[in-house]
Amino acid sequence: MTSRRLRFLFTLGLPFSPLYALVMRLRAWLYHRGLLRRQKMAVPVISVGNLTMGGTGKTPLVIYIARLLEAMDLKPAILSRGYGRQSARGEGDRVVVVSDGSPGGGLLVGPERAGDEPVLLARSLPGVPVLVAKRRVLSSRHAVDRLGADSLLLDDGFQHLALVRDLDLVLFSARDLPLGARVFPGGPLREPWSALERADALVVTGVDDANREQVGRFRLFLQGLLPDTPSFIGEYLPVCLLDGRSGRSMALDRGRGKPWYGFAGIAQPGSFQETLQRANFLVTGFRSFADHHPYTPADMAELMAAARQRRAGGLITTEKDLVKLQPLAGDYPLLALRVALFMEESFDEFLRRRLLACCGQ
Repeated sequence: MTSRRLRFLFTLGLPFSPLYALVMRLRAWLYHRGLLRRQKMAVPVISVGNLTMGGTGKTPLVIYIARLLEAMDLKPAILSRGYGRQSARGEGDRVVVVSDGSPGGGLLVGPERAGDEPVLLARSLPGVPVLVAKRRVLSSRHAVDRLGADSLLLDDGFQHLALVRDLDLVLFSARDLPLGARVFPGGPLREPWSALERADALVVTGVDDANREQVGRFRLFLQGLLPDTPSFIGEYLPVCLLDGRSGRSMALDRGRGKPWYGFAGIAQPGSFQETLQRANFLVTGFRSFADHHPYTPADMAELMAAARQRRAGGLITTEKDLVKLQPLAGDYPLLALRVALFMEESFDEFLRRRLLACCGQ
């Protein structure tokens, strides 16, 4: 959806923002007072979520934290809602185990039943169980009782108040900082700014030289709003390319110096286009799809035709999109760019300190 159309819709919805904000405040108050039931797990629960709608880099941060937990000799499991998946008929609240984390276990279900992000998480973290369920209280019990998890990572969990968390991280995208934003439907905020009082730390992702000054001003705004809540920044950097058919990784230089046609079906596809340009890839054209777009053979045919028209030698996309494209990949060259999140060292120190406190160490 274009920014112009979004602004128009937010303008129409502005009169209803106070009502929606009131409903969200009431909901949070009911959970806080115990009038709506919350489940407390026996293991630490870390939530990674948003105050805003749209992408803020939750999946890369979940991967980052999971690896940090593994380095601390913990056995984390990831709990996801599985947005964009096609639930099996009659599945209801059943827990779908995408990966059980066992050696050589691999994927147990595909993106159709799990969603693209849980499959990406399972492929990126072969030793970490990934579970999908509408009610993450159920998947948390399954992860602890049946898979032996001793820590839980709640993906997109800031508004999922039914599960008590020990650490609440709220992310913002440096590409779309919400200064002056209003609550839905008059703006992109899922809850009022006051909801950030529940957060233990704030993270701004996608910081680069072009937006660093603006991010600095936003962090000052956050500090004024919540003087006792720390904020951290993270930067995305390309690490390698992935072959579209085999998934095999290769050096970035293998894709440079050749013309590519780029495309992405993520929350902010323009950010991927900019990443390609900053990484010195020659992009002759680009197409944006909606987030979680279910690719079809017709889509691939259109993309290949567009690439030929733009005299590109192949297609290049995101690792998240590749999850759904591998079954459609034929002989036409298709690559995915793997991008990793790099956090400042103080974030690692903060996370370790809080986790040791949660574990009573």
